[in-house]
Amino acid sequence: MKKVLIISYYWPPAGGPGVQRWLKFATYLPDFGIKPVVYIPENPTYPILDESLLADVPEKLEILKNSIIEPYTWANIISKKNTETISSGIISEEKRQTLVQKFMLYIRGNFFVPDARKFWIKPSVDFLETYLSENKVDAIITTGPPHSLHLIGLELKQKTGLTWIADFRDPWTTIGYHDKLKLTKAVQLEHKQLEKRVLENCDQVITTSPTTKKDFEQIADTPVTCITNGYDQEGDLDIDHDRAFSLAHIGSLLEKRNPLLLWKVLGDLKKANMNFGNVLKIKLAGSVSEDVVRSIRDHHLGENLEILGYVGHKDALKLQRESQILLLIEVDSEETKAIIPGKVFEYLAARRPILAIGPENADFFEIIKETSSGECFNYNDEEALKSQILKWYQIYNKTGLLDNDTDISAYSRKNLTGQLAHLIDKVLEA
Repeated sequence: MKKVLIISYYWPPAGGPGVQRWLKFATYLPDFGIKPVVYIPENPTYPILDESLLADVPEKLEILKNSIIEPYTWANIISKKNTETISSGIISEEKRQTLVQKFMLYIRGNFFVPDARKFWIKPSVDFLETYLSENKVDAIITTGPPHSLHLIGLELKQKTGLTWIADFRDPWTTIGYHDKLKLTKAVQLEHKQLEKRVLENCDQVITTSPTTKKDFEQIADTPVTCITNGYDQEGDLDIDHDRAFSLAHIGSLLEKRNPLLLWKVLGDLKKANMNFGNVLKIKLAGSVSEDVVRSIRDHHLGENLEILGYVGHKDALKLQRESQILLLIEVDSEETKAIIPGKVFEYLAARRPILAIGPENADFFEIIKETSSGECFNYNDEEALKSQILKWYQIYNKTGLLDNDTDISAYSRKNLTGQLAHLIDKVLEA
């Protein structure tokens, strides 16, 4: 059986979609003849915790741990609230930033390159070099962000010559929050140089979206393969749907992702139809910015709003399956076209209609269209959006919205792990 070393920062009890990808790959790889060994930090500072995910870690999985120095722990001394939001990627528009926030962003962006986990690079290389000298491993896999983990892979590649696969769950220099870190021109150049070194020196690149794949192919000649995130068929799907006409969003809904178009349309429909307003419920689970809440109330939807806060993974699955319509919102920008949110695939598995709003030609639009799982709109599609919501509301009143029965098995975690295993075999044989 082949053996791969997976280097990851995020691991249970960390919460959020970034944990799911390699937790599930590590779970299913043995079914395809590959034994995973996972290396993670011993004392991480995770912005979100979900203890329930610990139950999903395979009992026989070999896990290596090594201590990490976390600058975010020091930053808590200045401002715990700002530290938590920055480490979660929640960054306000510059005009709304306090002096403390601007200072912390400048320090984070220019003194911690490529990211705040840079101090884990050298201890990890030393620790893993010793481990690899005593244990046979066929390949190393690094997954980022944080992209400092790819620098661990780069050094181990140079020291051991082992096959190295770099997995990018998100882009590096084109990620949406990069321009908010107040980077100097010198630091921007350093990021691009580090990104190029990683892409040129690894043996294989994996991305989660076709657009990121194309972007990386312009930087280096290293083979790039897109393996998206996916879903697991978990729990009983036979859950009663909400009696209300509920639109649910699960995950962060921050300032730049605020769908003003949607709130306007819902407000207009409520004003025109009292019954619509009586049954409408907007359910938001996860981090929700004050701007989003204010916008909803500005459109006279405050009494229809239910803010649930962060919910664990199991509760999120239940919420998705009981809701009438699932909201998928992405920022309207060129950079976000490459983002395929992890919840897309859980939404597919929930089988409820998806209402997606995002930039034109977004990668995740194609998945929704391909699986006939919902409808997609740009930020200027007001009339089309209003017409679709009204259509769903009429179906809800007559027969109820039906579950989608399209074949989505291509996006199951196990089938995607099969793709990964095939790719690992191919790279090792090259």
